[in-house]
This record gives sequence, structure tokens and C-alpha cells, in this order.
Amino acid sequence: MTITIQHVLDRLMEPVQKQKVTVDALKVGDKDALVKGIATTFIATNDVIQQSVDLGVNLLITHEGIYYKHHDKKDRLLNDPVTLEKKRLIEKSNIAIFRFHDYLHAYKPDGIMTGLLHSLSWESNVEKSYYDASILSIPVMSLEEIAEYIKRKLNIPYVRVVGDLSMICERIGILVGYRGGGENTIPLFNQDQLDLIITGEGPEWETPEYVRDAVQQGRKKALIVLGHAESEKPGMLYLANQIQSIYPNVPVHFIDEKPVFQII
Repeated sequence: MTITIQHVLDRLMEPVQKQKVTVDALKVGDKDALVKGIATTFIATNDVIQQSVDLGVNLLITHEGIYYKHHDKKDRLLNDPVTLEKKRLIEKSNIAIFRFHDYLHAYKPDGIMTGLLHSLSWESNVEKSYYDASILSIPVMSLEEIAEYIKRKLNIPYVRVVGDLSMICERIGILVGYRGGGENTIPLFNQDQLDLIITGEGPEWETPEYVRDAVQQGRKKALIVLGHAESEKPGMLYLANQIQSIYPNVPVHFIDEKPVFQII
């Protein structure tokens, strides 16, 4: 059976009602080309694109945008040397790049959240799922134990923590990606009686400062910040496994990237 790139894209978007406004699209490449290999990644960096080529991939599925902004507005970077060099690499590589963001988050349950929960072995601990958050009850652990558990399960070098490391936590809210702003997180603390919120990222003057004030008032609240990529990579790994199950005869890879920040 021959499989075109468009066939794969249709299959991936099939579970979700058509989105009128979305960043998801085939950004580069021929939709009618036959698929030789597929790779998923959190973000299509220069190295990820080169690895795709080396693996014989001709369809790269990236969660985040290629050119440093959520909404593609390349006109602002038309003459930027880094952007131009990346564009040349993509053209030379002759691969198709599909941005898969909104539809994956619109899966029920959220495809990125599903991957993170799977990597943390917490799928069975979910009590409630909102559009942008999952509420869990986990076996009792201290904040420090949870931080170490997350680092080990996600194979990441560090997390950032606000709160008393000895505090015992059981009820947790998780928000992936850039959903960690106060407007999303703060109501959950009281609404769902949470001890801890785990998030990808958000403005540092919102949720972190709320939790700091709560702690200074003697309230048992805590926050763990994973990083945007660290919270969403597991979803793209999970997606690669799902694609492989759909197309068992097509080589499918998840291409990881090193953490963007160095710890010094």
C-alpha cells in the first residue's frame, strides 16, 4: 500500500473536528509525495532536520513552529541570517515539515498531556480532565521526592520548584506547555484543593509569586516548573509510537533534542 504525506496528515487530524483557525499545516513539502519515513519532534531545530535526513525521513512532524514564533510571520525575519540559513537547510534537505499543534492538543484527551502522563506512569491517577489541565491524586510523597521522581522518569537534568521541599503532596494539577500562567493555575488551587501544580512554563511573576505568597502565609502550596519542551516532548514521543502502530511498515522515529538551556 502506498501512503502519501496527505494521507498521514488526514489520519492524524481525523479525530478532531475541523479547526477554523489553526497553526497546523504542511509548512514545507509536497502533500502528494510518497512517505518513506516519518519522524516526530518537539521542535524542528537545525540538528533535528539534519537527523531526519540521515534517518531517511521525508515527513517531519514538529509540535512547535520552525521560525521562532507561534504564528508564522516570516516577513519580520526575511533578511535574518539565522532564518535564511535554516530555510536553505530545509530546501536542500527536500523533506516535508508538518506543524501539528492545535489538533493534537484538541484530542480527547489532549495528546500532549496523554504522553506526559504516560511517561510519568500517572495515567491511572487522573481524577478529572479539563481542556487545559489534568487533576490527579498520587501516592503521598514529599515535594522533593516528586521533583526527583519527575527528573528520573523524564530523564531531565533539573526542574524549578517553589515551596517547602519537605511538604507532603497528594493532589496535583498538571498543565503542559505555556499554560502555566496565573489565570489558568491559580483558580485550580482552591477549586480542586490542590497541593501542587506542575507546569511547563508561564510568566514568572504570576503563578510562582502566588505560590511564594501562599507559602509565606503558611499555606501548603507548591509549584514545579518543568520547562516548555520538557513538558511536551513526551507527547511527541507518544505520538511517534501511535503513528508506528498505524503504519507498521513505515520507519517512524522520535527525534529528541538536548535541553536548550545549559546549567552553570
